[in-house]
Amino acid sequence: MSRRFITPLDRYIAGEFTRIFMVTIMGFPVLVFVIDLVDNLRKYQEKKLGAQALALSYLYWVPDTLFMILPAAVLFATVFSIGTFTRYSEITAAKASGISFYRFIAPILVMASLAMGLDLVFSEVAPPANAERIKLLAGKAPSAEDDRYNFVFPSDQGRVYRVYTLNVREKFVNDIEIEERGSEKRPGLLISAKRGDWNDTRGWRLQSGVVHVIPNETADLAFSFDSLMDRRLKETPRELRASAREPEEMRFAELSTYIKALERSGADVNNLKVERMLKIAIPVTCLIIALFGAPLATSSQRGGAAYGIAVSLATTVFFLVLIQLTKAIGSKGLIPPETAAWIPNMLVGTFAIILMSRVRT
Repeated sequence: MSRRFITPLDRYIAGEFTRIFMVTIMGFPVLVFVIDLVDNLRKYQEKKLGAQALALSYLYWVPDTLFMILPAAVLFATVFSIGTFTRYSEITAAKASGISFYRFIAPILVMASLAMGLDLVFSEVAPPANAERIKLLAGKAPSAEDDRYNFVFPSDQGRVYRVYTLNVREKFVNDIEIEERGSEKRPGLLISAKRGDWNDTRGWRLQSGVVHVIPNETADLAFSFDSLMDRRLKETPRELRASAREPEEMRFAELSTYIKALERSGADVNNLKVERMLKIAIPVTCLIIALFGAPLATSSQRGGAAYGIAVSLATTVFFLVLIQLTKAIGSKGLIPPETAAWIPNMLVGTFAIILMSRVRT
């Protein structure tokens, strides 16, 4: 008679894991918010943020907080559940019944995989919420959204726009430079203008400027103009304004597009590449950290809750430090940024394999 695929033992293990996991993901954000409030209360008071606005900012911060703490929640749930099974000899009883340790922890790995999928969802939900939170904490009134000053915008066509003043409501720019790098087939181009006005039908009309045609490194042909229609300058004033975003405000696809535009302009994008890859690497940590925590939790049968807390906190801190090192190494270009983003998972995964190979099955 064949065994059922999902047994009562599987449901029991998954239930214990889920109970601890849910408590952790509900408790950790509260702890993070309290720490943030204590550290930044004076700053919030100086900006005259009301209780309602502050509460809304924390609500916007929930997806990003959960994105970061889900691996830690999986680790806590794994260590505490396996630790409890070990102390009450439930793992020993399962082994005596012919159930190996690997089969015993299978429900935990399934739950960790579900947590990984959930974290991938949070990685896409968090950026727009972060954008709203940053806007709210900055105390930006709607009129403040109309202006942007002294910024650089890399376009999808490989051009770079340097703008001193942008007014979205009035649809104009002051002191704009447009740089287009040359190639073997076409010369480089530099356009500077005192003013540019946007028309919804015709596009941008530049006024009082100079066009520099640069066929090579030594030649420069300059032509002044009173008025010029630049058909390749297609970005609307609102699109130019919306470009001022941090990596945590952009989804994976948006960040990829932004990186490509910056690469075409010759900018250093190593840090952005690390940030982009971490949007995938951190969710995968949920599964790897479960493989690491399961055998580790069986190494001490008498440590109790204190042991579980110590192991979980130490591992979490170690992993967060690794992420910061990863960003530094990848940003400096010492190793490929995409590889750097996976260093924490590779190190923890290596320890997990070693621990798994030593556990008594």
